[in-house]
Amino acid sequence: MSFVEYSEIIQEGDVVIIFLGHESMMPIKVQSGAQTQTRYGVIRHSSDLIGQRFGSKVTCSKGGWVYVLHPTPELWTVNLPHRTQILYTTDIANITLMLELKPGSVVCESGTGSGSLSHSILRTIAPTGHLHTVEFHAQRAEKAMQEFKEHKVSHLVTVRNQDVCKDGFGITAIADAVFLDIPSPWEAITHAKSAMKRKGGRLCSFSPCIEQVQRTCEALLDHGFEEICTLEVLLRVHDVRTVSLPLPDFGPEEGSADIPNTGNTSVICRTATPPREMAGHTGYLTFATKPRD
Repeated sequence: MSFVEYSEIIQEGDVVIIFLGHESMMPIKVQSGAQTQTRYGVIRHSSDLIGQRFGSKVTCSKGGWVYVLHPTPELWTVNLPHRTQILYTTDIANITLMLELKPGSVVCESGTGSGSLSHSILRTIAPTGHLHTVEFHAQRAEKAMQEFKEHKVSHLVTVRNQDVCKDGFGITAIADAVFLDIPSPWEAITHAKSAMKRKGGRLCSFSPCIEQVQRTCEALLDHGFEEICTLEVLLRVHDVRTVSLPLPDFGPEEGSADIPNTGNTSVICRTATPPREMAGHTGYLTFATKPRD
């Protein structure tokens, strides 16, 4: 099992996603002799998981069943243990696209946080790229390194526990892209520029407040960055469902007998309805291009 390579068979030590429903999933580490309790009963790792195919339907001890899924960055984002506020797939998709990431890309990231974006970056740049991620908090950095090892992607990532605003990313002139998710991104622009390749590259800064965006854009301009733009991504999911709509009674047609309508005529159809509530602002994404030296 690896987050960047697909496996067919579940083995001891793998991380799997237990799917109980669209709104109920959980990650577990498969260990011989271990058990996992669910509302449908116990899952015994040795007999129910090890040796089974990913995607299998597993019957629990109470007779209920679950699906056992191969982990992906998308599934990890909605199931990971939160150590910080995280980025979700709507923003992650735009970041990956706008930073022009591809297999072989070298990427700098700060801060690592809970690793939601990190896993998506690693899948995109595998098998020959590398992620240099910086986390200020020592315990979060240590936990991130542990997760990368368990997910079998540690060969693609270097985790540094340091202050990016003071100490930078630990590399010079090799990064294709830089991502900043820190309280004062304008203080890290100098280090971001020095980490990027001399032929240029792309930078993205995520900030929840527009005042942070303003100061970051000023710093980007001062350091010669070009094509600076800021966007906000909002997601609106429509619910497709079957509804019964009444047909209006316009009275008898001209020339027909005057027969009153005694029934309530209706038609069944499928329609899409917007949500009553929707997730609003997450943060502002500021993108910029470093010119060639």
